[in-house]
Amino acid sequence: MMKAVSLLSGGMDSATLAYVAKDMGYEIIALHFTYGQRTERKERECARTIARLLEADEFVEISLEHFAAIGASALTDRTIEVEEYEEHRERMPNTYVPFRNGNLLAIATSLAEARKADAIFIGVQVGDYSGYPDCRPEFIEAFQRAIEIGTPPDTHIRLMAPFVHMTKAEILRKGFEIGVPYEHTWSCYRNNDVACGVCDSCHYRRAAFAALGVDDPIEYGV
Repeated sequence: MMKAVSLLSGGMDSATLAYVAKDMGYEIIALHFTYGQRTERKERECARTIARLLEADEFVEISLEHFAAIGASALTDRTIEVEEYEEHRERMPNTYVPFRNGNLLAIATSLAEARKADAIFIGVQVGDYSGYPDCRPEFIEAFQRAIEIGTPPDTHIRLMAPFVHMTKAEILRKGFEIGVPYEHTWSCYRNNDVACGVCDSCHYRRAAFAALGVDDPIEYGV
């Protein structure tokens, strides 16, 4: 059976991603990262639930404490307030974690090589490009090349980013088709219990549900 490492944050995109990988016939190794993010507790809880419901072969949790030490992101530095969604923002959002996906994919590659997995799944999508440079298709293509150069000749790991040209609403529609339990996902950047409703992540999640005319199953404070 094919085997894949699927990056599972506990958010709606990564949960859909894991279900897509399972639907494609992959045995799932769920890879979850903690790095001092404000919603670490809730994300872990959601990721573990999704992995259990998916009957993942393995749930691997790795702590990346260096992100908190590096700082420069509202997700890891409590002195920086998570900003509210701002339409037509021209600068990078302050929730950007410097080169996060490069770090995550490097570890995912190590795990995939060790477990003899055939693929790595990452849930980057078109709405991420402007604010997060390590979500662009060019970055995914470059990292695929790095995997090929940096692993043994008999190792063949395919970096899969099935949502890279999809909007959040399109991802959500796909998730409904394959039965993703969105009540067990979390998107808020600020809170662990009741979603704030005003951060970028809450805004885009709510907009996706609204575009499909479906009620979001999680609770919002605003």
